[in-house]
Amino acid sequence: MSSFFVTIPHSGEFVPEQATWLKGLPEPVLMRDVDRYVDQLYVPHLQQLQVPHIVAECHRYVIDLNRLEKEFDQDSVLGAIEPLGKHPKGLHWSMTTFGEKLITEPMSLELHENFVKLYYRPFHDKVRALAQTFPSGPIFHIDAHSMPSQGTKMHNDPGETRADIVVSDFHGKSARKDFVDLIISSYEQAGFKVAYNWPYFGGGITQMYGKPEQDHHTVQVELNRALYMNEDTKKKSPLFAETQNKISQALKSIVANLPK
Repeated sequence: MSSFFVTIPHSGEFVPEQATWLKGLPEPVLMRDVDRYVDQLYVPHLQQLQVPHIVAECHRYVIDLNRLEKEFDQDSVLGAIEPLGKHPKGLHWSMTTFGEKLITEPMSLELHENFVKLYYRPFHDKVRALAQTFPSGPIFHIDAHSMPSQGTKMHNDPGETRADIVVSDFHGKSARKDFVDLIISSYEQAGFKVAYNWPYFGGGITQMYGKPEQDHHTVQVELNRALYMNEDTKKKSPLFAETQNKISQALKSIVANLPK
């Protein structure tokens, strides 16, 4: 059987006490860019299919696991090398995709390093450790996310209405083509409209682990939030169960047809 696993880095909602700037925010703002419910949409099916998976608990505004460790600036961390405004959606989010200010005073370098030590590195250590448990041969990896139904001014596609699913592989650099094709066809057959490498190309996780030359193939999959939640209130919509069933169909197809 081919080696396959899934990561879900952005569904976590835990906010540590030290992240004082996030305390007291209205729920729609605090959850603006969280991949809320993605774990609930995927994990029951992954468990049923016995697919290994890693789900993050910490809120992405505190520490974004889908960024490179060096992607933070002076807006978020005192003494950072990168200038103000370089990474507003970086390792620590200083602004939402709606332009709402999150960090008003940059955190200390010590607090930054503490967040990296407590939440960032343990997640990535788990990913690397899991990959090492598989037998020799190709490793296939989906990094599962959700996305707003329309691009904002801080996205590549402001104002555009998006597909149901966006599959990304850094323009063919992070995974074998037959794996990418399988993912696209599986979601399409489940009833989703699928776009490829637009408006997303892949994130830090795709970049870090998608190494076809090392036989590790990583693909980012974004799910349109309008298919399962009210994007204003951040609550589940009546479409949740239907979307969950479609994801089940897609995952079953992927697991049954993984390349050799």
